[in-house]
Amino acid sequence: MHWNKEESLTRTELAKLQGERLAKACERVYARVPFYKKAFDEKGIKPGDVKNIGDVVKLPFTKKADLRDNYPYGLFAEPLENIVRIHASSGTTGKPTVVAYNRNDINLWADVMARTFTAAGTTSKDIVQNAYGYGLFTGGLGAHYGAERVGAAVIPISGGNTQKQIMLMLDFGSTVLCSTPSFALYIYDVACEMKVGFENIKLRVGLFGAEPWTEEMRREVEERLRIKAIDIYGLSEIIGPGVSSECIEAQSGLHINEDHFYPEIIDPLTGDQLPFGQEGELVITSMSREAMPLIRYRTGDITTLNPEKCVCGRTLVRMKRVRGRADDMLIIRGVNVFPSQVESVLLRTKDIAPHYVIEVNRKGRMDEMNVRVEVTGNFMEQMAAKVLTTDLKAFAQEEEDLIKVKRDIQKNVKDIIGVNTEVTLVPPGSIQRSEGKAKRVIDNRPK
Repeated sequence: MHWNKEESLTRTELAKLQGERLAKACERVYARVPFYKKAFDEKGIKPGDVKNIGDVVKLPFTKKADLRDNYPYGLFAEPLENIVRIHASSGTTGKPTVVAYNRNDINLWADVMARTFTAAGTTSKDIVQNAYGYGLFTGGLGAHYGAERVGAAVIPISGGNTQKQIMLMLDFGSTVLCSTPSFALYIYDVACEMKVGFENIKLRVGLFGAEPWTEEMRREVEERLRIKAIDIYGLSEIIGPGVSSECIEAQSGLHINEDHFYPEIIDPLTGDQLPFGQEGELVITSMSREAMPLIRYRTGDITTLNPEKCVCGRTLVRMKRVRGRADDMLIIRGVNVFPSQVESVLLRTKDIAPHYVIEVNRKGRMDEMNVRVEVTGNFMEQMAAKVLTTDLKAFAQEEEDLIKVKRDIQKNVKDIIGVNTEVTLVPPGSIQRSEGKAKRVIDNRPK
């Protein structure tokens, strides 16, 4: 099921449309945004030089620092009287990055999110429980618009209020959940504490994004919540959620709405464009935005692109699940480590729960990584039963069980990722839960 015909254009038809939209976007920013006029002039290029989508490589990059340097309104391509919405990123330090929408942008946002919901099988018969945060964060309102555009009933509960989330799922008969994957697992944990089984909840699909997650995490979510877990991707600088999403038929790569958001993969060091299938940094040009189009925005996200037609019939290029952010990558004793790689190893290990924190410290001149991860409730019960026997041999076996789990994790991290790590196993509930984006890494090394 598709939302509109642009999702299945031929590659030739799509390239023609992209070229026309790119040319218009370049004309707009050159005439209206001093930052881009200066950047184009420094590259020796004029908007008229952009004849087709292949000319995108001639254009300058835009970086997150450029948004901060032009805070708050310096990159707007519309006068303030035409701006109907201002969002901002939740930056951890300094000024946030600000993004703007006019009325046409809001309609575009609703439309690409309607594609996202339709790809996940959502219809006007569904009840969507939207547990993304409403406010300066774009997730809540973006999902809200898309669900309403397809005609679904929306419960705008926002994040948090976990017990109330479960109550409303039961009472309202929610069929679709929108949240971060870590919050979905937290909802499951709280439901268990409330003695609420998901066999009594009508959820059938979830749209999860706003943080990196792995295939192993998907399996955990699907098995525990008894749903299909769909990966969605977006970033506020481009439009918010709605940049790309999986289809429920394949769940094999996220279809990028590339008629509006042109994707490239570049070498993060050289800036050179890379061919399909090669991993690198995702760069996006928002060709259809009016209030604040961005040219060749460097997302920092590491992925690959696949142009092959999907079994669902969509011809839009698919991006592989984001492996991590270039700026989130940890370098441990010369080895590049992404948190998602560690998560993947952990969730392959028997008796381990999907709740963990990676700590990085420096002792002397050496970096050390320690992974704190929870064991499952079943594992704890088995150990408790052995202790209650007061059998010294059984108690010794309990210690051996813990040591075996730790050694399995250490061996797999070493074999698969290439680094040594300390592992600390902790009881269920020990790792702080998040009702938004989970904090997975604590880097204690001197800056």
